[in-house]
Amino acid sequence: MLQLILPSLMDGLKMTLLLFSLTAVLTIPLGILVAISRIYAPKVLSRLLQMYIYFMRGTPLLLQLMVAFFGLPLVGVTLDRFSAALLAFILNYTAYFAEIYRGGILAIPKGQFEAIQVLGIGKIRGFLRIILPQVGRIVLPSVGNEVISLVKDTSLVYVLGLGELLRAGQIAVNTYASLLPFVLVGAIYLIITGVITLGLNRIEKSMIK
Repeated sequence: MLQLILPSLMDGLKMTLLLFSLTAVLTIPLGILVAISRIYAPKVLSRLLQMYIYFMRGTPLLLQLMVAFFGLPLVGVTLDRFSAALLAFILNYTAYFAEIYRGGILAIPKGQFEAIQVLGIGKIRGFLRIILPQVGRIVLPSVGNEVISLVKDTSLVYVLGLGELLRAGQIAVNTYASLLPFVLVGAIYLIITGVITLGLNRIEKSMIK
């Protein structure tokens, strides 16, 4: 049975990893940009971003997935299933990462910003070289939690009919009337999160040195 189950699970794993990778690569830098804009942009733009973050954090990701695929065509925007899922994930996780980074930036003492200005380092250069590395150390645990949550949240794309890992396991369970596929799915998720956790721990240790 294992030989029959594994190919479909591997196909589902490819979809899970693809969605996870693209979302993580895009939303972490976007979150930084949104956080900086929330703090330093003109009040109108800051308020608009605040409303966007409130909406994304205040509504379920499952609902956002359905709106992206079933709702956007009503206003003339039609996306395929994967593109709709990716859009919903990017909008959702950018909002969460933005608030994490905003908290990290606000945790930096104001005296450091004043010192950058007095020393004539330049706001952008000073922020990138002095402030941002400190923010990274502050927010890394929270970012890590969100990244691990992202791995598990990819299972929500079943609502759009995408063949991710958990859906592949569900189909295998129904086909072979066995719980073995669910056991394998759980093991695969644990392996993925374990690898991510090890990677984050190494990054954290390198930042402390």
